[in-house]
Amino acid sequence: MKRRASRAGTDPVAGLLRGILPMLFLTLLVVALAIPAGLAIAPAFHRPDSSAAAADTPAPWQQVPTRLSPPGGTGAGAVQPLSSSAPVPGPGALAAQLNDALKTDGAGAFTGVVQDAATGALLFDRAGDETRVPASNMKLLTAVSALRVLGPDRRFSTKVVAGSAPGSVVLTGGGDVLLGAGESAPDAVLGHAGLATLAKATVQALRHDGAAGTVSVQLDDSLFTGPSLNPAWSPDDVAAGETAPLFPLALNSARFDPASTTGPRPQDAAMGAAEAFSAQLATAAAAAGLTVAPGVERVPAPVPSGNARILAEVQSATVGQQVDLLLRTSDNFLAEVMGRMSALASGRPGSNDGAIATVLQQLGELGIPTETLHAADVSGLALANQVSARQLTEVVRAITSGPDPRLRAALAGFPVAALTGTLGDRYTDASTARGAGLVRAKTGTLNTVIALSGYVVDADGRLLVFSFIGNGLTPGAANKPALDRAASLLAGCGCR
Repeated sequence: MKRRASRAGTDPVAGLLRGILPMLFLTLLVVALAIPAGLAIAPAFHRPDSSAAAADTPAPWQQVPTRLSPPGGTGAGAVQPLSSSAPVPGPGALAAQLNDALKTDGAGAFTGVVQDAATGALLFDRAGDETRVPASNMKLLTAVSALRVLGPDRRFSTKVVAGSAPGSVVLTGGGDVLLGAGESAPDAVLGHAGLATLAKATVQALRHDGAAGTVSVQLDDSLFTGPSLNPAWSPDDVAAGETAPLFPLALNSARFDPASTTGPRPQDAAMGAAEAFSAQLATAAAAAGLTVAPGVERVPAPVPSGNARILAEVQSATVGQQVDLLLRTSDNFLAEVMGRMSALASGRPGSNDGAIATVLQQLGELGIPTETLHAADVSGLALANQVSARQLTEVVRAITSGPDPRLRAALAGFPVAALTGTLGDRYTDASTARGAGLVRAKTGTLNTVIALSGYVVDADGRLLVFSFIGNGLTPGAANKPALDRAASLLAGCGCR
């Protein structure tokens, strides 16, 4: 039976929220303005000093604003930092509500953990140290590793270098799998670097060198090593387009169409990108009196970096922007590439094993125990992954409140309930609407697995981190609402 990893489309919002959508987006804008304030006082989030609201009445900071305040404003309605003196939910009251919500529809069971982000205090624990299949929640580990090893401002270069044969150029992959076929789009993440821009710059360099006649195109995609497909992945998932063979360059995160995030993917994304570059090069070369030989061949061995004369290059969006995209859309291919690029930056081979070792090392350096954690990949598509809810909440806590400020770059990538990413079509009924626009969490979905890990400010103004994982579930059963109800309970909690 086919297993499906979580994906996002165009972020639809169901009918129940359509009437309040503009005001919800206004709320999000206020929250976005609040993030810099929260970062400035890391390692903890805090809330405005005000009295706690009743659980059935949204607190002032959760209500839809009547107007926007400019950044740095101090008047009424201005965004203010949260206070660390906000009440912490009582574990007993919280457990009573969550245990009632976390009931499976059919077979299987849920584990879960809720922690206070500022102190790490354990507020809810249902078999939280038991390792489970985490599905795409595995991407949280990969995101943290990438931000620590690569840094949020790092960019990947796709280069064209002079080949060893006269008149040859070599397209060299450097880890950017979000290439666009057209001109570079500076304000975009997908398509930030464009092959048409790279081709024009290459022709300019060739003309400067006095090139004449025919130009041949070669491909160097040797940056990654080891199998391009993980043996732990189901062939059915690969055929369905949940992922694809991994290469250090690709168009549209190995998608035929940048507007489509479903369906089969190209099985040789690097060659597809090289052929698109060759076509763009032919167009640009014609205006310069040059011709481009048909076809692209892989170079038998990469040009030594010290001897490669760079003719042109384009750079990707930042790692921080790519992490945002991979979390929001739950892109397995992009996550695996980010894992391999992190491995290379840490001095390991750009392979699956190198990516896993790098992730585990980074978690260990953050003080997150990994003795019981088993990783078979870094995207969460493999059923052999084993991670506990406690380990996941510690990762989320490191992002929201930990001592490493580089991890804050992952905050915006968490999908927002009922609004963005893989949560865009959830939290739309009466039992979960309390969390709409407030819960931010990474989803995970396989046939018998669902997971939800993220953060929320409760009605008393306390930042909570949480992870709920269901394993052994009945395929197709209605289990996502249980996790959404649990997270919505946290958003409305005045649990004292």
